[in-house]
Amino acid sequence: MEKIPMTASGFAALEAELRERQTVERPRIIQQITEARGHGDLSENAEYHAAKESQSLNEGRIAELEDKISRAEVIDVSKLSGDTITFGASVTLMDEDTDEKKAWHIVGETEADAKAGRISITSPLGRALIGKKKGASVEVNTPKGAKGYKVLKIDWL
Repeated sequence: MEKIPMTASGFAALEAELRERQTVERPRIIQQITEARGHGDLSENAEYHAAKESQSLNEGRIAELEDKISRAEVIDVSKLSGDTITFGASVTLMDEDTDEKKAWHIVGETEADAKAGRISITSPLGRALIGKKKGASVEVNTPKGAKGYKVLKIDWL
């Protein structure tokens, strides 16, 4: 069973979602199924079928969350340091074509969110950055072609 690296905040978010799905969503869906059963013939009851579909999706997500939580390897980013990029580093990059600067925090797959500046350690950019130092140039193959970046800064939060 392969471990899934994640930060403490990413682990807490998974636990919070699991709790929400088990204690709020599950009872709400059960109530919907109960009410829909009261409407008569189940073979033609759209509310019943929709509620059963919701239940299936919710239970599937619960199983997925339980699996990720059981395989989680929580890494305390506050104890990390150094001048080489690894999991948990915050990296400021400059696009070598446009001179645009962008900061990225390297996190686990489950907590990646490009809009929030968090990239997965397994993403093409994340993989290319691992092991690099300040001043290094990195080339990443993207869907739009190869992109070049220069590492301007490495921080540890």
